Amino acid sequence: MNLPLHDLPDDVDALKAMVQAMACEQAAKEAQLKAAEAEIVRLEAVEKSANERIANLTSIMKVLQRSQYGRRSEQLRLGINDEQVSFAFEEVETGLSAIRSELKDVARDKPKRASRPRKVFAAHLERIEEIIEPEIPAGYEGLEKVLIGEDRSERLDVVPPKFRVIVTRRPKYAFRNHDGVVQALAPAHIIESGLPTERLLAYIAVSKYADGLPLYRQEAIYLRDGVTISRSLMAQWMGHLGFELQICADFILERIKEGERIFADETSLPTLAPGAGKATKAWLWAYARDDRPYGGSSPPMVAYRFEDSRGAECVARHLAGFNGILQVDGYAAYTSMIKAQAKAGRNEQIKLAGCWAHLRRKFYDLHMNGISQTATNTVVAMAELWRIEDEARGKSADMRSALRQDQSAAIVTRLFDMWEKELAKVSGKSKTAEAIRYALIRREALQRFLTDGRIEIDSNIVERAIRPQTITRKNSLFAGSEGGGRTWATLATLLQTCKMNDVDPLNWLSQTLSRIAQGWPVTEIEDLMPWNFKSNAIG
Repeated sequence: MNLPLHDLPDDVDALKAMVQAMACEQAAKEAQLKAAEAEIVRLEAVEKSANERIANLTSIMKVLQRSQYGRRSEQLRLGINDEQVSFAFEEVETGLSAIRSELKDVARDKPKRASRPRKVFAAHLERIEEIIEPEIPAGYEGLEKVLIGEDRSERLDVVPPKFRVIVTRRPKYAFRNHDGVVQALAPAHIIESGLPTERLLAYIAVSKYADGLPLYRQEAIYLRDGVTISRSLMAQWMGHLGFELQICADFILERIKEGERIFADETSLPTLAPGAGKATKAWLWAYARDDRPYGGSSPPMVAYRFEDSRGAECVARHLAGFNGILQVDGYAAYTSMIKAQAKAGRNEQIKLAGCWAHLRRKFYDLHMNGISQTATNTVVAMAELWRIEDEARGKSADMRSALRQDQSAAIVTRLFDMWEKELAKVSGKSKTAEAIRYALIRREALQRFLTDGRIEIDSNIVERAIRPQTITRKNSLFAGSEGGGRTWATLATLLQTCKMNDVDPLNWLSQTLSRIAQGWPVTEIEDLMPWNFKSNAIG
């Protein structure tokens, strides 16, 4: 407060009051300054703490992403399963969201930044509009309103799946002066005279075999809606579906074997051995076909087979009649099968193509542990091979082959030369020697992709197809290959093929079950396949 001298009061008491007011004003300003300084310190502490927590969570997120989504050869071995990794992702996201909310609350008095564009939701989703009219200000009653614009926002809502009862009435009619009764025939259903509709059966099947939701969990979920469906009854329904749909799964395997090149892989499954009272291992074999990487027009598909064995006789039985390229990992059963067929004079002519991704994993482990410079040089050289593959993807087989001959062949030759020289230097019992021998033994199969553009550098196509089943198996314990395992393989074949063709498995299975119930002819089974699905078709 600065006043000219001539404006100051002459009264002493007034001057004292003025001085006192100025002192109070100064004290208030100093208090505000101290409070502001304290608030700055607090905000800095909050920001520092938040940044540290964000950095920690981000680091964890990167580790999890590398573990779950990275190339298999570079994935970290955390000692936790896929479901636990998924839970960890959820917890990291929850932690980050909590930090963001905390920072938002701390900074709510700060100017708001410009809002980001909202996510555009799919056009097919139902829109429920609500219009919020403003209150009419006092004095504006009765005046005409002129709309000059509006603010519009969209939020995602959900209506939980609800059960409903389909009541089918079939009136009976009699005609005067005529004998007999007229009534429409009862519609055919997959479960004759049973409780479920085809869509309910499809919903249960997709939940179990595509989404990994066991029947006992489904039983508890449905009970919340006041619907009691025992898991044993649902299990019976699924067994019946497996029987009805087996012909479709068999057809997919036959279509796969018509391909010029297919992929194969296998994974273990927990199985309760009959009479043993303990869990043993069964095996799920997967066969995939996807011609799109070399410009093929055939739709992608996968077929699974459930077996009690991992022996070569299984793959020989599954691939009976196949003539072409079989791309696999280094498992010896495939080589044994081909040798056995040649010895027996079989007509099939199968050529093995190797998987460089499996080979790379062996050298990558050595590289990460700093054990071998050869391993490091190998990993660096292989990175260039995959860069060339990115350039070749989607081109014709001839163009891919030419590109590989021009760029990849020299790299592969240098790698094998380096491995042969290194093998003579290192201990035969070392991990480096083991990795090199793995490559040299499979040299012909590994080099085959250089001269045949239909072959991929790795077998990741079938690995991606088998990975969802390894997640589902965590919620399963099978009892022999003639029981739930066979049904599981059948339904997984159809539902995973739907996913590979970007088809909604629930809609496809609902339509297909209705068509089969109505007597769909076997001669037109091709039209039932997921790649021919039309959502607006009447089934």
